[in-house]
Parts: sequence; C-alpha cells; structure tokens
Amino acid sequence: MNHLTRYVYLAVAWLCVGLGIIGVVLPVFPTTPFLIVAVWAFSRSSPALAEKIRHHPLVGRYIRDWESDGLIPVWGKVFAVLAMAGSASYILYFNPLPLWVSLPICAVFIAIGAYVVSRPSQKPISND
Repeated sequence: MNHLTRYVYLAVAWLCVGLGIIGVVLPVFPTTPFLIVAVWAFSRSSPALAEKIRHHPLVGRYIRDWESDGLIPVWGKVFAVLAMAGSASYILYFNPLPLWVSLPICAVFIAIGAYVVSRPSQKPISND
C-alpha cells in the first residue's frame, strides 16, 4: 500500500471516530456504524488502532459481534428503526421537501430498517 492510500484510510478512520464520538453525545446520531467503518479503515492503515477499538470497554463487544457474526442487539434494532421512523415522519410532515424527494428518502429508510431487523441478535448456538 502506498503512503497516499494509507493516509486516506487513516483520514477516513479518524473522521469516523470523530463522528462516532459525536454520536455518543447526540442521542439520535449513531455511534456504532461509524466505529465499524473506522475499524475497517484502521485495519488497512493502522491495525493497532483497529484493535484498540475492537477491545474498547464500551463499544468493543458490539464491534466484535458485528465483525464475527453480523449481530445487532435488539435494543440497537429498536433504536435504529425508531430513529428512522421519526426522521421519516419529520421529512414527510414537517419538511418543505417535495414529495418526489421525500418518498425516495423514506424508501431508503425502509430498506435500511429491513436490513437491520433481518440481522441476527444472538450468536448461533453451536452443536459441538
């Protein structure tokens, strides 16, 4: 990997860490998805920093669960769907956007919500 590519991955990773930190403070702004992207980018530019996030006492478990099994906890699913429903409601009823702009945005929320809900919430039971 050349130096420019490494610096781009580092920049993306640090940007996502910053957005994840904002998500800790703002209740409707997500944290974990940004940290997942940060771990992905750090894995390509600074594996030691990726491991720090994977083993962070607050969010590390969720990152590891996503990476290993694609798990999203039930509370995360509920929060994500409610946040998207609230955003869609705002866009449809209170925002002056034309309907041809609002409906595709809501369709994206529905698709993302379906994906989130379809992910497993618990590790598969092994028959070993």
